[in-house]
Amino acid sequence: MIRTRFAPSPTGYLHIGGARTALFSWAYARRHGGKFVLRIEDTDVARSTPEAVQAIIDGMNWLGLAHDEGPFYQMQRIYRYKEVIQQMLEAGAAYHCYTSPEELEQIREAQRAKGEKPRYDGHWRPEPGKTLPSIPSGVQPVVRFKNPTSGVVAWDDLVKGRIEISNTELDDFIIARADGTPTYNFCVVVDDWDMGITQVIRGDDHVNNTPRQINVLQALGATVPQYAHLSMILGDDGQKLSKRHGAVSVMQYDEDGYLPEAVLNYLGRLGWSHGDDEVFSMEQFCQWFDLDHITPSAAQFNTEKLNWLNAHYIKQADNARLVGLVQPRLEARGVKVGDIPSLEAIIALYKERVHTLNELADAAEVFYIDIHPNPELLAQHLSEEAKPALADFIEGIKQVNWEAPAIGALIKEAVGKHGLKMPKLAMPLRVLLTGQAQTPSVDAVVALFPREVVLKRLTAAGS
Repeated sequence: MIRTRFAPSPTGYLHIGGARTALFSWAYARRHGGKFVLRIEDTDVARSTPEAVQAIIDGMNWLGLAHDEGPFYQMQRIYRYKEVIQQMLEAGAAYHCYTSPEELEQIREAQRAKGEKPRYDGHWRPEPGKTLPSIPSGVQPVVRFKNPTSGVVAWDDLVKGRIEISNTELDDFIIARADGTPTYNFCVVVDDWDMGITQVIRGDDHVNNTPRQINVLQALGATVPQYAHLSMILGDDGQKLSKRHGAVSVMQYDEDGYLPEAVLNYLGRLGWSHGDDEVFSMEQFCQWFDLDHITPSAAQFNTEKLNWLNAHYIKQADNARLVGLVQPRLEARGVKVGDIPSLEAIIALYKERVHTLNELADAAEVFYIDIHPNPELLAQHLSEEAKPALADFIEGIKQVNWEAPAIGALIKEAVGKHGLKMPKLAMPLRVLLTGQAQTPSVDAVVALFPREVVLKRLTAAGS
């Protein structure tokens, strides 16, 4: 059975790169009827926090990337890592090393001075016929993996193709620190082995870890999973993704007014393609997703395209659902949402014109608060020649049937009487009622407001 995993370190939030890795791992398992495992790699005790763990889980929940097993926490599996390390020591696949950090740095400095690659020199590595130094008193040793000294580590990366690394490029890396805590590269290996992971889908910043992990797996007699290393994501400007263009918490996209299905759809196309399809559901994505169509080159984040997708999904969304998403945003601003006009009616009118839920909240807000139109904007649109037509319109709406067609007819009557074109009255009506020059059809906007609110806002301008 196919088994994939997402294994973030809880040293920060779930960002876009991690979310894409999670999505691809999740979709691959779904495509093949497998299992998707969530694992929290929290052995970096100094930097891991409960808040970061919660931020990761919140991000996964918001995106709807449900795990089948987990979350598993590495710190709860320390006993297992120590058990395997002891077995490796007994089998001769690992050994104790008493070289101090200061001695190690001296060795590396000497190697650098000779133009050599800095690395551990194998001083404590046991070999047939080799006499090891006397164990120094009072020194807690680290445990190092006895890496092969010849041959190559090779794997057929499912994204990057064939990769081969000479074992002479790798040194005997530490698998347990002097205090006994196991290291990241070792814990990952034991976890993938114990959890039966068949495909490791992760960022290409892990490529250098892969040969070490494969060697440990082979030393343990474990099955080596397939690896797929995803290329990095660049920002809109082609530079490495930073906070100013996307490398923020996934939950920031929620705060900024994006729908999770839009973010998922966008991430699905970030370095992967299915023909020319741009818009697809997660059901379709899981049916289509494979690792053959992931580009090995860097993917570029495009905020404009994300906004376009989000606008598409807002248009498609059920109005009642949008009410549930927009109302809390208004309440967070201190805006009390009234019954008239109904928020659902406002959303139905404005949803075709916005890119985010926050823009939808901006549009709705003016219906529930007192507004003070920008004097410059008002002066620009409320001309002297329009004021008589506005006065006639104010008189007319006192009696008119309160629905958009009747209000629209009243506007036409007022501009016709004074020989004006429609925008001459429609534009100041928009500004006076909403504070905005751009709105949907003005008669529909007027009809949303209670009659008394329209009279109050228009009369204030005429006085």
